[in-house]
Amino acid sequence: MRFLLASASPRRRELLRRAGFDFDVQPSHIVEEIQRGERPEEFARRVAREKAMHVAASSPPGSFVLGADTVVVIDGETLGKPSDPSDATRMLRLLSGRTHQVHTGICLVRAPDEIVALKHETTLVTFRELDEEEIRSYVESGEPLDKAGAYAIQGLTSKFVTRISGCYSNVVGLPVALVCEILKPILKKSRRHERIDPLTPGPSPPRGRGEKVITQTPALSPLGERVAHDPDALHRDAGRVRGSHARRRRNPLRG
Repeated sequence: MRFLLASASPRRRELLRRAGFDFDVQPSHIVEEIQRGERPEEFARRVAREKAMHVAASSPPGSFVLGADTVVVIDGETLGKPSDPSDATRMLRLLSGRTHQVHTGICLVRAPDEIVALKHETTLVTFRELDEEEIRSYVESGEPLDKAGAYAIQGLTSKFVTRISGCYSNVVGLPVALVCEILKPILKKSRRHERIDPLTPGPSPPRGRGEKVITQTPALSPLGERVAHDPDALHRDAGRVRGSHARRRRNPLRG
């Protein structure tokens, strides 16, 4: 089974790798713009679907493609990636001392166009109060500029967060537990197809010159011993029986 991640995010790649998945990366290039009247979680699911469908359309049939998109929401406003340092500063001021929502939409597509799953995960995150110096210093670090909501919880922002309610990896960029739940039946089915029936004999190993073929099933020899199905061994046993009978006839005193 070929598994593709339709994302250029190094954080999503790392989360999947740590979870033990074997996958290839094929980023999608779509416009991530919220539509009028679209709810934040709907927006995250739609963008995740568009990413997955875009990559699946050019992938080998039967491949599984995972798309994901993360947004931060506060006061009904959806915060994507900041457009510049000033926008990042504005977002961090909004989040300071408050609780916000993080939605990540995920979509799994079986190439070329079959949607297997389309879901989202939500986590609540609370920031402590941030002063202007902390915000300025963080923006100058450059870390917020390519992150939804202008922060990376696994980075320098860890010192801002006082509480999390829900999936931590969802805030990083991918709800790993939800991804595993979706992929579990697919992986089980794939393993069943790849498993070799233990009752079906495999190819015989190469035999050397003069080598005997000995099976694992024991047999009962004429002497009452258990021996392998080796024709020479059976002949040797029969010879020992005839020799024993001849000795008994020559020695009538032997019991």
